[in-house]
Amino acid sequence: MLDWKKLLNQDRRKDLDNPKHSMGTREIRTEIERDYDRILFAAPTRRLADKTQVFPMEENDSVRNRLTHSHEVSNLARSIGVRLAFDYPEKVFGPNHEDLKVKRNVPALLAAIGLAHDLGNPPFGHQGETAIRQWFREQAPKDGGVETDFLEFDGNAQTFRLLTRLQILNDRYGLNLTVATLAALIKYPSIYGSGGKKGFKKFGIFASEAKIVEQVWEHTGLRAGIRHPLTYVMEACDDIAYSIIDAEDIVKKGYASFYDLMDYLDGTKDDLVSDVVTIARSKNNDFKKEDLSSRELNDISMQMFRVKAIAAMVTAATDVFVEHIKQMMEENLDPGFELIKVSSCNALCNAVKQFDKRYGFQHMDVLRLELQGNSYIKNMMAMMWKSISQREDTNSPFQRYVYGAISENYRRVFEGTNISEYEKRQLLCDVISGMTENYLIKKHDEFTSLQDSRTKNNAGCLYRESEEEGRAPSESRPAATGS
Repeated sequence: MLDWKKLLNQDRRKDLDNPKHSMGTREIRTEIERDYDRILFAAPTRRLADKTQVFPMEENDSVRNRLTHSHEVSNLARSIGVRLAFDYPEKVFGPNHEDLKVKRNVPALLAAIGLAHDLGNPPFGHQGETAIRQWFREQAPKDGGVETDFLEFDGNAQTFRLLTRLQILNDRYGLNLTVATLAALIKYPSIYGSGGKKGFKKFGIFASEAKIVEQVWEHTGLRAGIRHPLTYVMEACDDIAYSIIDAEDIVKKGYASFYDLMDYLDGTKDDLVSDVVTIARSKNNDFKKEDLSSRELNDISMQMFRVKAIAAMVTAATDVFVEHIKQMMEENLDPGFELIKVSSCNALCNAVKQFDKRYGFQHMDVLRLELQGNSYIKNMMAMMWKSISQREDTNSPFQRYVYGAISENYRRVFEGTNISEYEKRQLLCDVISGMTENYLIKKHDEFTSLQDSRTKNNAGCLYRESEEEGRAPSESRPAATGS
């Protein structure tokens, strides 16, 4: 049986290991509220501005990137948290909800994990994850076997690693978030190589962070295979954002129109879908009476659709959470349970996702850029892997230069380990995942240029040496002359 007192545990790992280090600022902000602030001000959060949501290398500032997506997920999650804490405090959190400060802590925790949920994603979105997996699969036979951590690399596990190890402040605790926030952030509560995914479709924690997550689970009353209840809310908000909001971006890009979406949804026989479409079309007819260009009409009609659809989906997800809270607390849910899947908005969500796939994800422009991104990532991984393997080779200044370009934080963590092949592979993933798309392309082109120059210089030296060998001794160099 889960207990909200443990699930909202505001202890930090650093304080658990050494209580003397406590900052003692709870009288101003709760510790969970501070978690959101730490994530907001972290450099990896800012880097999301140059990572793909749907459209790689997008130049239109009004189209979402991974940062704006994360802020929107955070906003939706906080909204549901406010509803739960203010409208259902007794039913959801029990008679001690005032002591737990759920009206402050629950919205803050949900906002924090919504903002952080994609921090570990590599450049070029899910295509980046695919490229990393493919590269390791191609290398596996040569290295005599590669761990599942890399063959099934996932951005969710990288997020947990980033926040608990890589984003160093002044010690080995990463951002040193509360165990409540860390526990709720784990979408797939299973450890790579630990004997199965516990019914989930992915592993969620790398083997290198096994001890960390076990400490988090111990102090929140969770374990492998059991999600934090608020994780379901974050997952639902991610679904809402990347279905409805991605459709708005597809229309803004000009790949489809508002009318294409309405016609597509008309084929879905569902009451909620019909209600949303009817309202959206009605507003569209009202807007037609105004002096708007076709582009403006498209945009404002999609905005109205987004508002109505999200409002319906947030309400549906909240209702399902309240209905199933008893089962969550009793650990009596199937691993595949999702709020959206069992809600009244499931048909709407699925239909819009199919629209997104048809008009957005499969568009030739998107596929072309994803293919380019795949090549950039694999080429960069090959160069980085060689530099990591030859980092101490004094006869290879190029490899030492490439290794020196790696973040000091990442190198410090890496050099503090036993440096096995596993750690080398993990450093490679840390480096690639931490790159933005523009930075990846910039460094790829820089390293490739330097590599080509080195090859040409070596070839020139060999050519000159062969010429020297082919001459008679007197012809090898100009004869000395006296004055």
